[in-house]
Formats: sequence, structure tokens, C-alpha cells
Amino acid sequence: MPVTLSEPAAQHVANFIAKRGKGVGIRLGVKTSGCSGMAYKLEFADASEPEDHIFESHGVKVLVDPKSLPYLDGTELDYTREGLNEGFKFNNPNVKDACGCGESFNT
Repeated sequence: MPVTLSEPAAQHVANFIAKRGKGVGIRLGVKTSGCSGMAYKLEFADASEPEDHIFESHGVKVLVDPKSLPYLDGTELDYTREGLNEGFKFNNPNVKDACGCGESFNT
């Protein structure tokens, strides 16, 4: 299954890349961290790597490394605003449990 961006997330990423003046898309990944085992990584990508899986969503490229793909398969990255808070939210169908602080998860 592809890794996708919601329309608001894609718009936010596209606007940020335009302001930076460089970049090919957004890189999503996971790392070992936190009390539940895995934490998300999110960064703007200036170039793709040969082993990257590349998905396109609402005109924005999403790059995922091969080790992270099994954990992110089918995930949608959303961008939400709730009151004064705004930020990215991972809608990941693979998550079985998350820690109380919301910083880490396991599958």
C-alpha cells in the first residue's frame, strides 16, 4: 500500500519547500526510540537515494527508506490545526499500541 499525504499536509509541505527554495519532497521513516519501541522521523528531502521507495500524493513526493516501509505501509500523513496547536499527524494502520505521551509506537 502507498504512503500518502492528506491534502492539507501536501499543501503545507509544498509551501515549505517553496519557501526553502529547494527540495524534492518529504522523507518519512521510523527509528528505535521511546517507551513503545519506534518513533517517527520526518524531514524535508533535498535528494532521493537509490533505495528509496517514492510515492506521490497531491503533487508532493514522499520518500521512504526500505527498512521503514513495513512500519509505514498504508500510512497517511495529515496536517491538523486544533486551537493554537498545529502539526503533522501520522494515521498509521499498523500501530497496535502507542505510549501515553504519543511519541512512540509498536506494531
